[in-house]
Amino acid sequence: MSSVTTKNRYVALDVLRGMTIAGMILVNNPGTWSKIYPPLRHAEWFGCTPTDLVFPFFLFIVGTAMAFSFSRYLDGTVSMGSGYAKLYKRAVLIFLIGLLLNAFPFFLVKPDPGLTFWENLGSYYSHLRIFGVLQRIAMAYALGGTLALWLKKPRRIIWAFGLVLLLHWGLLYFFGGDDPYSRETNFARVMDLFLVGPDHLYRGYGLPFDPEGVLGMLSGAGTVLMGYLAGICIRKSTAKIDAVGSLYTWGLVSLGAAMIWSIWLPISKPLWTASYVLYAGGWSLLMLGFFVYLIDIKGKEKWFMPFKALGLNPLFAFVMSGLFAKVFGRLIHWQTASGGTATPLGWLYNNVCVPVFGDNPAGSLVYAIIYVALFTLMAIALYKRKIIIKI
Repeated sequence: MSSVTTKNRYVALDVLRGMTIAGMILVNNPGTWSKIYPPLRHAEWFGCTPTDLVFPFFLFIVGTAMAFSFSRYLDGTVSMGSGYAKLYKRAVLIFLIGLLLNAFPFFLVKPDPGLTFWENLGSYYSHLRIFGVLQRIAMAYALGGTLALWLKKPRRIIWAFGLVLLLHWGLLYFFGGDDPYSRETNFARVMDLFLVGPDHLYRGYGLPFDPEGVLGMLSGAGTVLMGYLAGICIRKSTAKIDAVGSLYTWGLVSLGAAMIWSIWLPISKPLWTASYVLYAGGWSLLMLGFFVYLIDIKGKEKWFMPFKALGLNPLFAFVMSGLFAKVFGRLIHWQTASGGTATPLGWLYNNVCVPVFGDNPAGSLVYAIIYVALFTLMAIALYKRKIIIKI
């Protein structure tokens, strides 16, 4: 077995990244939100469903890939200044793309006829959500990457990982009132209300609270650092089978630690608690180990070619899926014979999926799978032309 070097790319990373993006698109685009299988729903506040593992898997893989891309800065091949500059430039770009995606189509679809153009525009942007998935990726990537480049040595990074999680826990516990993990008083919400105000926060939990807000940048960076440490492990292993053993061992340790810690600190994706970091990270380690064994050791790469293609253009596929949903699910519409409004994506669900599979979770899931397949085909077309759109 040849030794692992920075040039020895692990195909499993691309495949797992692609599977994660496919999962993110799948759970974000059901045929109807009222009919979804329970595993495809997020846990209401505490707990963790398979859907709650998708996002941290992606942040984990971001960190794992960093262990390979940052090696040239740490060994002196490229200056550290270049590393920081590239890190922050990419983080700012990802954040801005996320913000623009929130703002798209940049105007009210149904403006108030009693207001001027500028008044309608002001009304639109006065309620623009600031945060989101891409914004969380950007913030966690920037902080996690900064700590990795600054601290350099794995032992120091392990200490930083632990301190980041403890700091996040401490802020939640000591500044969250009598019920520090509740929806109403948690410190993550208090901080975001102070920084951007209630009109710019997510309202899916029945009140202004953003699951991708500022405080979660700390624990999100913890997820990135966990992936980074896993990347160092597999990059420095003399044989890939040794890397698999280490990933499985630490994955099980992480899951056990998460369950113990959850006695005092509940597992919660909305709060991105430290116990959630360890729980999702444990599953990430196990899945990475499994795919390294299956693909990079056993050579089953051809089975996963569509996911590899998605994994080479992950954020581009995710952004395009969001734009596509807004354009064909909102902007393009027409009046039906019954006087209602229809859209191309609504027509696909109601006239293709429902007649065949029913207006039920099965039909809703089939629609989501079709939606994922559309962007997978796009990624395959780019892959065959060797086009990689880096964001």
